[in-house]
Amino acid sequence: MCPTNVISPQDHAIYSPAKMGKTTLFESPRLLIGLNAFEPGQEHAPHAHAGADKVYYVLEGEGEFTLNDTKVRLRAGQMLAAPAGEPHGVRNDTDKRLLVMAAIAPGPALM
Repeated sequence: MCPTNVISPQDHAIYSPAKMGKTTLFESPRLLIGLNAFEPGQEHAPHAHAGADKVYYVLEGEGEFTLNDTKVRLRAGQMLAAPAGEPHGVRNDTDKRLLVMAAIAPGPALM
C-alpha cells in the first residue's frame, strides 16, 4: 500500500502469466480500492457481492465486462457500476494487457 494519499495506480500493477494480478491500493471498513491486472486471455469469472456495490474503471487497455447476463466492451477511461448482488466479471479478450481499478463499498470488513 502506498504510504501517502497520492497514488499512481499503474505503478502498483502486478501482472502474472498464471492468473489475474490483484493489488490493494486502499482499504478501510467502508471502502476497498484495488487493481486487477489481466494478461491477454485472462478473466475474473462472474461473481456477486451481497451487500456491497462494485465499480470497475478501466485504466489501460480494453476488455469484455459482464453485468448480470449483459456483456459490454469497456476501454480506458470508461467505468461500469455493479450494484450489490448483481453478477459481474471481466475478460481480457484482446492481445494486449488490461488494467482495471475496482472499488467495493462497503469494504470486506463490513460485508
